Amino acid sequence: MEKNLIKIAIVDDSKTMLLTMKAMLNGLGYQNIEIFPSARLAFAIIENDVNAFHCILTDLNMPELDGMAFLRKLGKIGFLGGVAIVSEMDERVISLAADLAKIHHVRLIGNLSKPVSIKQIEMVLERLSTLNVVKHQLFQYVSEQELIEAIEGQQIEPYYQPKINSISNKVESLEILARIVKPGNSDAILPQHFLPTAVALGVENVVTFQLVEKAARHYSELRVLFDHEFKLAINLSPKQMQDSFCAEQMATILCVNGLDPNKFIIEVTEEYALRTPEQLETLNRLRMNGYGIALDDFGTGFTNLNQLRTLPFTEIKIDRSFIASINEDKFSQVIVKSLIDVSKEQKVELVAEGVEDLEDLEYLQQSEVSILLQGFFICRPKPINEIIRWYAKWKQITANSTL
Repeated sequence: MEKNLIKIAIVDDSKTMLLTMKAMLNGLGYQNIEIFPSARLAFAIIENDVNAFHCILTDLNMPELDGMAFLRKLGKIGFLGGVAIVSEMDERVISLAADLAKIHHVRLIGNLSKPVSIKQIEMVLERLSTLNVVKHQLFQYVSEQELIEAIEGQQIEPYYQPKINSISNKVESLEILARIVKPGNSDAILPQHFLPTAVALGVENVVTFQLVEKAARHYSELRVLFDHEFKLAINLSPKQMQDSFCAEQMATILCVNGLDPNKFIIEVTEEYALRTPEQLETLNRLRMNGYGIALDDFGTGFTNLNQLRTLPFTEIKIDRSFIASINEDKFSQVIVKSLIDVSKEQKVELVAEGVEDLEDLEYLQQSEVSILLQGFFICRPKPINEIIRWYAKWKQITANSTL
């Protein structure tokens, strides 16, 4: 969404702070801004229209209705925009307020200590792109006939993006990403252009099965290339998690191709909460049958740290919004450190998505546990022939340097 269309509310009892932050936001290109000298006034607007704002920047220590009560009320009415705490209070006070916000299901995108810098605000607002409330991109979808032809022509191809061990630099797993590759066309069609059509036609499973079958056939070749065992990972939608047939058919495909379920990871996107008994039953059965279960895009949705301790996840994928600029973003560092503690306690893998520059890579490599790293800085999604060429270069780079 264009910056001038993003609606932002600033809530603070200091007129100076309101004007200063508004000026900073204007300087960053955000023009659709309302300022409120009290949380009570802001809440009156939001209670009447829960979609009044995409983002709220709020102080904590305010008269009448303080920031913690404001956050609780926002959670109670189901506000789905992003919220950032902006305060001069002790860091531990801000941290506890953030924990309470999560308990109330507020979608927290940052904690900012006063005085606030433009760079801090910019980093926080970049996280808005992960929330559904600002996902209004318009895509040109392939037609139903085009998709049927692609499926019948076996044009659904797996592209692979590696997850690299931060200590050993080995490829621990490959995420399978769907592409349509038409003969004679060098540009693959991305999933956002055809998955909505697949959902409308009810052929999500067919697309998934074609990917799994091809990836299972590639496994032995890649196993020789990497010279060690690794895992494949694929995302299943909430609808597919509702369907026990999907899991059964995947198991059949793997069996036919001589691949054990323990070499496969099912990724479940956190943005869509698993709520129904059927979804949770499928999740548990997949784990019982040996599949790994990854929580994808952690930080963008509904799961809290306590749920990570109770659901049978084997992998947590930290959303890219918390990895970008982590080398200098204190909020992201706190999030990752808390997840490191959970990963140690629960013995689950931790994956950093969206590693896109050297500084962030180096910060993550210094972590006290091995983290799996995934992102364009390491490798973009590629078809198998290009993954083979990439790996030859990767071995040379990692043999001659520590990155």
